[in-house]
Amino acid sequence: MKSDTPLQLLGGLTAQEFLRDYWQKKPLLIRQAFTDFDNPISPDELAGLSLEEEVESRIVIENGERPWEMRRGPFAEDTYSSLPETEWTLLVQAVDQFVPEVAALLESFRFLPSWRIDDVMISYATPGGGVGPHFDNYDVFLLQGHGKRNWKVGQMCNSDSPLIEHSDLRILADFEQAEEWVLEPGDMLYLPPRIAHCGVAVDECMTYSVGFRAPSAAEVLTHFTDFLSQFLPDEDRYSDADAKPVSDPHQIQHDALDRLKGLLAEHMSDERLLLTWFGQFMTEPRYPELVAGSEVEEEDLLGGLEDGAVLIRNPSARLAWSEVDDDLLLFASGQSRLLPGHLRDLLKLICAADALHIDNLGPWLQDENGRMLVCELIKQGSLGFADE
Repeated sequence: MKSDTPLQLLGGLTAQEFLRDYWQKKPLLIRQAFTDFDNPISPDELAGLSLEEEVESRIVIENGERPWEMRRGPFAEDTYSSLPETEWTLLVQAVDQFVPEVAALLESFRFLPSWRIDDVMISYATPGGGVGPHFDNYDVFLLQGHGKRNWKVGQMCNSDSPLIEHSDLRILADFEQAEEWVLEPGDMLYLPPRIAHCGVAVDECMTYSVGFRAPSAAEVLTHFTDFLSQFLPDEDRYSDADAKPVSDPHQIQHDALDRLKGLLAEHMSDERLLLTWFGQFMTEPRYPELVAGSEVEEEDLLGGLEDGAVLIRNPSARLAWSEVDDDLLLFASGQSRLLPGHLRDLLKLICAADALHIDNLGPWLQDENGRMLVCELIKQGSLGFADE
């Protein structure tokens, strides 16, 4: 996708213009981002997903047993018959991992790195339904799929913004409205991180929320140092071979901090380890239990593909790749593998193709490293046979 091509998805803006002027800066309302939008999942099908054990779902009732009552799924079949007629919302996470037609929506967002996309959450709401004024710490595109929803956008928030007392929801105590729109099917609203917003269903409606992964500084420091510690020998410690006699033995001198910073910098600045950790971290699946592999031998793989078998990516898997000197790193569902540089086009194919078969894999099956990689991805669970 060329960065200088006007996109209907962005209201006629180019990807370059959108990233320059709006991304992580200010909201953007796009009328008919998806023209003649065909809702890929019905309210009944969404409710059906919320009955499944492996699906993460919630129901928020504005005036339930207590204000803003929240219930967690999976739900029983008779749950919905006992709900009020208005002012409640069903939210289902990662619908893209269970419904291919919903996953297909993400193809329109490929002007952004795929490893940044978290999931597509879908909410169904009865008239008056919503989850209260709140803010997110990540970018989100809010696509209206069915019915109408009123969106109000407010102030910039942070961790000090006052919230109402609630054990499950982060609802703002104060909401300072700046703009307001009613979205109809195909309309979309982009919101940068920390912008207060409040959506209320005008009638029975469904909204698709395309959210993005944005690890906090605390997550980065905690997870990276845990990862890094695996490679540090016990004898690699704080040292002060250049120490001078001290006048006060109880004072921590600033030269000690300089040595400490040097120790940290020596290891924290290892770009190859940082890249390896980051790729693994950003491709960790939301539901690791759904990335389960199967044993396959190379000869069985080759025979199956020659007989017409098709490989597809596991919907719960995440794939990305990067360069390391003359080699390549493939990240697959939280794991990484160093590969020779000549496999670049194979990695691109594996990450991007809808399906892998004898026609597009053919040349790579003659390469020992290529065959081994495909087998390992099947065993690891990121790839699988379509008929399974």
